[in-house]
Amino acid sequence: MTKTLPGFPWDLLVPYKQQAQQHPDGIVDLSVGTPVDPTPEVVRRALAEAADAPGYPATYGTPALREAAAGWLARRLGVAADPAAVLPVIGTKELVAWLPVLLGAGPGDTVAFPGLAYPTYDVGARLAGATPRAVDGLLTLGPEAPKIVWINSPSNPTGQVLPTEHLRKVVQWARSRGVILVSDECYAEFGWDAEPVSVLHPDVCGGTHEGLLAVHSLSKRSNMAGYRAGFVAGDPALVKELLEVRKHAGMIVPAPVQAAMTAALGDDEHVEEQRARYAARRAALRTALESHGFRIDHSDGGLYLWATRDEPCWDTVKTLADRGILVAPGEFYGAAGARHVRVAFTATDERVAAAVARLTV
Repeated sequence: MTKTLPGFPWDLLVPYKQQAQQHPDGIVDLSVGTPVDPTPEVVRRALAEAADAPGYPATYGTPALREAAAGWLARRLGVAADPAAVLPVIGTKELVAWLPVLLGAGPGDTVAFPGLAYPTYDVGARLAGATPRAVDGLLTLGPEAPKIVWINSPSNPTGQVLPTEHLRKVVQWARSRGVILVSDECYAEFGWDAEPVSVLHPDVCGGTHEGLLAVHSLSKRSNMAGYRAGFVAGDPALVKELLEVRKHAGMIVPAPVQAAMTAALGDDEHVEEQRARYAARRAALRTALESHGFRIDHSDGGLYLWATRDEPCWDTVKTLADRGILVAPGEFYGAAGARHVRVAFTATDERVAAAVARLTV
C-alpha cells in the first residue's frame, strides 16, 4: 500500500526546522496550523462529565450531537440540515483520507480536487485505488465525469473564498454529470475579507442537498484538534451509505468526545473569542510580511497567509529559517504553489510577536 502513496512531504522540512531552532530566541513555527490556545472550559467540562462511558457509543452519534450540528449549520451558515443527515467522524482528516473508499471508489474511477490543495485529497484517491486528478478548474476535465470532486473554501493553503455564484455553477456541473461533490468547509468560521458560503446553502444548492456533502471540523473553531472531532452532513442517501460502511468498520467517535462536540457546537462565545485572537495575529503577521517585501495573495479566509516574494518557495523557506521562522513551502500543495509559502497564524501571541520583530528589523 505504501508504494502507492507519495512521500510524506513534511519530512523535507526537517533540515529547515533544525536551522530555525538555532535562533537565539528559539523557533517560531508557522508551518503547521496546529491550535495552541486552550480548549474552552465548556468543552472540557462536557468531556469530563461524560467520562464514565463503559458501553459502546453509536457510530451515528447521539441525537443531541446531530441536533447540535444541525443547529450550528442553521445558526452560523444559514443551512437547513436534517439532523438525520449528520454523521460524526473521527477528525476530518480521517474522513478525507477514507471517503473515496467509503463511497465505493476504486480502479477506473477518478477523484478530482483543486490544483492547489490539502494533500490528503490525493492520498484518499490513492488509498481507494482510484486515479487522483488535480485540476485548475472543472472545465479542464473536459467530458470526463469523476466519481468524486472535492472543493475547499476557505482554501487550505491559499485562503481563497469561493463566492455563491461560483459554487452554484459547480453544483450544477456536478449534478448534470452524476458526480458526488464534497465541500471541505473546515475553516468556515474564519472569513476575514470575504464571507464563506456553504455548498449546502439554499442559494447554492437550490434547497436540496442531493449529491452533496459538506465536511466540518471542530479542531480550529474550538481548539479540539486533540479530540479528533468533526462531522459530515448533506445528502441523506450519501450519509446513510457512509453510516452503514462505518458501522461495519468500527469507525466510531468516543462517547465523551461526542458529548464535548455537542457542547462546543452549542456555544458561539468561545468561537468569537478565538476569532479575535486569530484576527490580531493575522493582522500583525500580514503587516510584517508586507514590510519585508512579501505580497499576500488570496488569504480572504482560513488560518493562513499565502505569501510570495516571487522566488522559488524553498529559497523563501531557507531565508525565513535563517531568521528562526518556519513556514510551509507552497510546493507541498501543488506545482502551482512553487513560488509561494503558507504562513500559519496559529502560534501563540508571544511567538507571533517574535516573528513580527524578526521581520521588521
